[in-house]
Amino acid sequence: MTTIRRTLSPVPRPGTLLGGEACSVSSPLSKCSSCDQDSVPSSSFTSTEYAFLYHFQSFVLNLFPKRTCRALEKQKPKGNVWRRSLFHFFICFLVGVFVGFTPIVSIKTSSILTSRNQDFSFEEIEKVQSHDVNHVEASVANNITNDIVVLQKIEGLERNLGKLLIIVTPTYPRMFQAYYLNRLAHTLRLVEPPLLWVVVEMSSQSGETSELLRRSGVMYRHLVCKKNTTEIKDLRNVGLLHIETHKLDGIVYFADDTNIYSSELFHHMRQIRRFGTWVVAELKTSTRVGTFVGPICNGTQVIGWHTSNVMRRFHRFHADLSGFAFNSTILWDPKRWQRLTLEPIRFLDTFQVSTLIEQIVEDETQMEGIAEDCSKVFVWHLPMESSSSSSSSSSHPQKWLFNANLDAVLPL
Repeated sequence: MTTIRRTLSPVPRPGTLLGGEACSVSSPLSKCSSCDQDSVPSSSFTSTEYAFLYHFQSFVLNLFPKRTCRALEKQKPKGNVWRRSLFHFFICFLVGVFVGFTPIVSIKTSSILTSRNQDFSFEEIEKVQSHDVNHVEASVANNITNDIVVLQKIEGLERNLGKLLIIVTPTYPRMFQAYYLNRLAHTLRLVEPPLLWVVVEMSSQSGETSELLRRSGVMYRHLVCKKNTTEIKDLRNVGLLHIETHKLDGIVYFADDTNIYSSELFHHMRQIRRFGTWVVAELKTSTRVGTFVGPICNGTQVIGWHTSNVMRRFHRFHADLSGFAFNSTILWDPKRWQRLTLEPIRFLDTFQVSTLIEQIVEDETQMEGIAEDCSKVFVWHLPMESSSSSSSSSSHPQKWLFNANLDAVLPL
C-alpha cells in the first residue's frame, strides 16, 4: 500500500518576507480582529470621552449573544448602522438635556433681573404717581379756590345788583299808546339792572311798538297774545305763561302803562321775599278826589286794607293791580312754597285782583308791607283820556291833603 503524503507548506508568520513582500496571515481571528480594528471610528474626542464611548459600546455589544467571526462578517453592515444610530441618539439626548436645562437657568436669571427691574420701576412709578397726585391735588385746590373767588364775586354782584325785576306790561292800540309806553320806558331806564320788560300785544306785533322798544334802552321781550280776545287779563296771562315756561327767577310786577311810578319803588321791590304790597293813589280829576288803595301796615306787617269802593268790600284782598309784586318762582316751583294746589296761577277775572292774590298767598301773614308802615305812595293812577275829555275847569288842584282816616285825598 502506497502512502501518499502531501507536503504542506508552513504557515508563514506575519511580518516575514515572502517573495520580498510582507506577508499577512489571514485567519478568522485575524479577520475579526481586523473587523474590530476597522469598526472603531475615528473621531476627534478627547481621551476621557473616547474611553466613555468605548466602554458604552462594549456594554451594548455584550448584551447580544456572541457569534462566530463569519456571522459577524455577514452582519457587519447592520452592526455599523445600529451603532451609528445609537451614537446619534446619545448625542441628541445630550444636546436635548443641555437645551432643556438652559431655559430654566435663563428664566431664573431673567426673573431675578426682572424682579430687580420691577422693584426699580415700581419705586419710580410710585415716585411719579406721588408727584402726579400732589400736582393734581394742588391743581384741584387752586381750582376750588378760584371757584370760591368766582362765587364770591357773583354773590357780591348779586348783592350789588339785586334780584331780577320782571315788569309785565299789556298794551293795545289807542290814542295815547305811544305816549304811555315812552313814559314808562323812560321810567324803567332809570332803574338799576337787572330788569326785564315783558310787553304783550294783541293779535300781532306792531312796527311802532317794536321800534319803540328797540330805542328804549331797556332789556325787553315782545310777546303776542294769539288768542282772539280783547280782555286785558289774557295779555297778562301770556306774560305769566312766558315766565313759567322759561322759569325766570326774579320779582314779577304788573306795570300798566297808564300809571306813574316812582323809581324808589323798584329799589324796595328787590327786597321782597315772597309777596310784597304797597299803597296806590287813585286820582280822579272829575271829582277832584283821590283815594288810597292798598294795605294798612304795622311796620311791615299787613293788618288791614284801604278801600273806598263798595264793590270791593266783599273781596278777600283789597290790593290794586299795580300795588303788589311777588317772587316768580311761585309760578314754576310750587313745592318750594308749599302751595296747596299745583294749578297754574292765572288771572280768572278782569276786575278781581283778589282771585290772583289768593292763588299766591293764604293770608296777610305771608305778605310784606313795602316802606315803613306803608306810609309812602309810589304809584299814581291818572288816566289821560278822562283828563283830556274833561273841561278846562277840571284841572288838577295845586295842593293835596292826605287824610288816612278817611282813606281819601281831599283838596284844600
